[in-house]
Amino acid sequence: MQTAGGINRYFANLISRLPQDYSPVLTTCQFQQVNYPTHTNLKTFFYKRFGFRPGRVSYWLEQYYFRAVTFLNQFDIIHPTYYLLLTRQEISQCKSPVVLTVYDMIHELFAEWMDASRELIEEKRKAILAAQAIICISENTKKDLLEQYSLPEEKVTVTYLASEIDASLSYGAESIPSRPYYLYVGNRTNYKNFECLLKAFTKAVSVQSHVSLCVVGTPFTRVEQKQIFELQLSDYIEHYAYVSDTHLAKLYRCSIALVYPSLYEGFGIPPLEAMSCGTPVIASNCSSIPEVVGDSGILFNPQVTNDLADILLDLVDQPTERDRLIAKGYQKSREFSWDKTVAQTIDVYRSVAG
Repeated sequence: MQTAGGINRYFANLISRLPQDYSPVLTTCQFQQVNYPTHTNLKTFFYKRFGFRPGRVSYWLEQYYFRAVTFLNQFDIIHPTYYLLLTRQEISQCKSPVVLTVYDMIHELFAEWMDASRELIEEKRKAILAAQAIICISENTKKDLLEQYSLPEEKVTVTYLASEIDASLSYGAESIPSRPYYLYVGNRTNYKNFECLLKAFTKAVSVQSHVSLCVVGTPFTRVEQKQIFELQLSDYIEHYAYVSDTHLAKLYRCSIALVYPSLYEGFGIPPLEAMSCGTPVIASNCSSIPEVVGDSGILFNPQVTNDLADILLDLVDQPTERDRLIAKGYQKSREFSWDKTVAQTIDVYRSVAG
């Protein structure tokens, strides 16, 4: 479902860093432009969706292809990348132990925005209850999970994510905004609270008209374009759709700060990437975000637009404070590593592999 999103990066790093005596098997129906993992012993079973016509026949056969793969291979463990299987069977039907990663509880907590029909919530519930072990990517996600579902706590392990982007990648020739700029990275779904940032930035540019806002992510929707126009921000916002890791690292390092106003995150990789690239972080004080940022960034109440506006204005004229936050951010970012994530994940695998 992703070309290079958070879950994609998670599994690409997890698989690629498994010990050399492991033999990971990847089942997929995604084309090669997806960010695939690498491993000496990696074996991939790839089903080309709609490889022949009619397409509905190809789609119907897909589930039986993956059922055959599962039947003919003796897997020690199955680790689904999400809450559904390519076999279109329920996880409770798996013959091998299942380790399931729960990224967040966004669908349950924001059902009216994310899953009004509650179809995915139900699939997720079945998967959670059927798995032999569960990995959560933050303590906050674990807390929310245990509040939503009646599970033994010993079944749940927390393994933090990490970042492969750092300042060493940030010195290429890629373009950046010509004016001093704040940076926003990621999607802008309702709970991401992008509207709060726009309103706060409107107040900021009314005082500091030389600053701009750089947005990295999908193109603006018509609703967003209308809102930007009505707030008279058209001349103050620059948009970059899809950028390479080196370009993103440079955008991080050269910004005044990353602004992350999300109402909820299972982990929140952009703040960690920003700290690794040497830029201050201004982020919400809720959900898992304080676990990632700690006292190395500026945390604010995402429900209060004026608080964020005041922070944006203050930081522009405080180079000493920026330097302090950058130094603390570098130090905080070193607490997270993919090697640590993989080692903890392997412990979970061993606990259920018998």
